[in-house]
Amino acid sequence: MSPKPLPTDAELSILAVLWRRGPSTVRDVWADLNEREGTGYTTVLKLLQIMTQKGFVKRDEAQRAHVYKAAAGEEQTQKKLVGDLMSRAFNGSASTLVMRALSIKPASEEELRQIRALLDAAEKGGAPGGNTT
Repeated sequence: MSPKPLPTDAELSILAVLWRRGPSTVRDVWADLNEREGTGYTTVLKLLQIMTQKGFVKRDEAQRAHVYKAAAGEEQTQKKLVGDLMSRAFNGSASTLVMRALSIKPASEEELRQIRALLDAAEKGGAPGGNTT
């Protein structure tokens, strides 16, 4: 059994809408994306159909207008994406990934506080992957 594929950039845009809005119709997702990205309705419809097949979203067909919801939470999806990136581009090194990320865009004071709290938890044997937002 092959591993589940990672979402494309377009699929991530749709997932971001579903994470923010919750369960939504194609029209709801399209209205949100069209306003910001100029995405066509049929494009959103086709992507949601593909995403259903891939298991990224679940479709409720109880009503005439089908309602879609993300199959996995935002944090779970982000962890999978970061894990894949860390494995492929950083030879599995979390420290190299973090150093590269911080060299591109410096962290805010709040982000640095959250990073320090995660490091403290990791040093004490806690789970350093918790949601800090």
